[in-house]
Amino acid sequence: MYDLVVRGGTVVDGTGAPAATADIGVVDGAIVDVGRLDGRAARTIDADGLLVTPGFVDIHTHYDGQATWDPHLTPSCWHGVTTAILGNCGVGFAPVRGSAHTELIELMEGVEDIPGSALAEGIQWGWESFGEYLDALERMPRALDIGTHVPHAAVRAYVMGERALHDATGDDIAAMQVIVQSGIEAGALGFSTGRTAGHRDVRGNPVPGTFAPEHEIVALLHAMEAAGHGVLQLVPAGVGGEMAGDAAEAMDAELEWLVRVGTSTRRAITFLVMQRGGDVDHWRPWFAAVHAANERGAQLRPQVGNRCFGVLMGHQSRLNPFRYRLGYRAIEHLAIEARVAELRRPEVRAQILGERSEYGPGIALDHLGRRSFENLYPLGDALDYEPTADQSVAAIAQRAGRDVWEVAYDLLLDADGHEMLLLPLLNFGGGSYDGLADMMRDPCTVQGLGDGGAHVSIVCDASMTTYMLSYWARDRTRGAQLPLELAVRRLTGDPAHLYGLHDRGVIAPGARADLNLIDFDALSLCRPEQRHDLPTGAARLVQRAAGYRATLVRGEEVVANGELTDARPGRVVRGPQRRATPAGA
Repeated sequence: MYDLVVRGGTVVDGTGAPAATADIGVVDGAIVDVGRLDGRAARTIDADGLLVTPGFVDIHTHYDGQATWDPHLTPSCWHGVTTAILGNCGVGFAPVRGSAHTELIELMEGVEDIPGSALAEGIQWGWESFGEYLDALERMPRALDIGTHVPHAAVRAYVMGERALHDATGDDIAAMQVIVQSGIEAGALGFSTGRTAGHRDVRGNPVPGTFAPEHEIVALLHAMEAAGHGVLQLVPAGVGGEMAGDAAEAMDAELEWLVRVGTSTRRAITFLVMQRGGDVDHWRPWFAAVHAANERGAQLRPQVGNRCFGVLMGHQSRLNPFRYRLGYRAIEHLAIEARVAELRRPEVRAQILGERSEYGPGIALDHLGRRSFENLYPLGDALDYEPTADQSVAAIAQRAGRDVWEVAYDLLLDADGHEMLLLPLLNFGGGSYDGLADMMRDPCTVQGLGDGGAHVSIVCDASMTTYMLSYWARDRTRGAQLPLELAVRRLTGDPAHLYGLHDRGVIAPGARADLNLIDFDALSLCRPEQRHDLPTGAARLVQRAAGYRATLVRGEEVVANGELTDARPGRVVRGPQRRATPAGA
């Protein structure tokens, strides 16, 4: 007898195989049969007309703090994620000495734009070593599975203290090797490091390890080798492309040593790649070098997103081009409804539009010049993340014969003041996603960069999993779509396999019963909205989805019709996982 049968769904199994109608039999949280099933079941879910996929495996999140207080990891749970991997980009909260809690919080706040006050209030520190951190995570009942990397910055800070931004000595590196090896042996899924100068703490200091030499990274890879498993996740220098020429040279240099190291280690290496500005094809030589290295035995996996890396501006975002005007500052403390009512008043509108922006020191993304409006787009009711040039604020203003600032002001009052303006920064080469589509089709790449839990005041990219299916596999008209089976595999089987999680990511006997039941035709993103639901009431942007009928972890519904349940089947994933040998139903 089965504990559960999911009956009659359109199964896309995560391997890339064609979709097929099938039943799924579950016993003790694992799939035991897939096909036409006649056996009895304690519980049955009718999936007729629904798409059934494996639960999504999100390998690039920053829930390191949130995982200590939120069992569901919102908003990722609303987007089909059943396994989240934390500790990316070299930042995290273990190992740590009690005197260094504040420093790690300031680092995470600066690099990942997570409110430091929320982290300070929400994290209940109870660990020093990385293994103790995993133990603390394991003590909390949770809905989703989580795994994590050992973060380079925390390791450096633990070993080197105030010298963490300087060159490491041989003794320092040896001490770091011990920590990395013990962290992997305790159950970490890998080691992460960040090398982009764009990542800074709240005081403007670079992340410890940003300028670590090759021999330090190699030494820590050797520690992973000694532990017997683990993936190196890396943010390479130059990936942000702030200075196009310098960034290209930096990325070329990074790839040179990554190829050299990759061909000499058994460990997989995943590193971030994003398209810069209008340079559509600059990444193709890098991918050619990766393919050549992989043919020689390397396991290099460029990690790519599925939409532009950018920011959202609006009355619910930290970024708002009008916040530098005195008239707006006078009302920005008001709740959104009251503020919008004030902004609609003709005299307030005239005052704000008649003022000059008073920018302080430093440069922010919402310090807009007139040319900026050519690359600024309203999301609109359709939530268009791949807009055309004629949809820009500048184009709208030109057609109407109006000033761009007036147009931006009025657009931001749409949807009762909930409209957002999208500023694409990367992954929008040539004003389209055609290059991004080629990146995703390349078999050397792995899907990631959703940054769940991070950059919460200016964007919500944790919704990229939903976007992959709703846009890339169904709605895209500007260029080629992705086959549904490929889109699902990129969210499930591929990332699970990279991290050695062979017990999930596919719908097959012996795999965990981590499943999504989706009304594919109804699948859609909801408008991003600001919520004050972090510890201390700190604000963040949250984006929900429609169309998920159920998300199951080990056969238990953790989200049902978009609502969280009380089920807590999740756990901390420690190390590689084998697929079970299913017992007979």
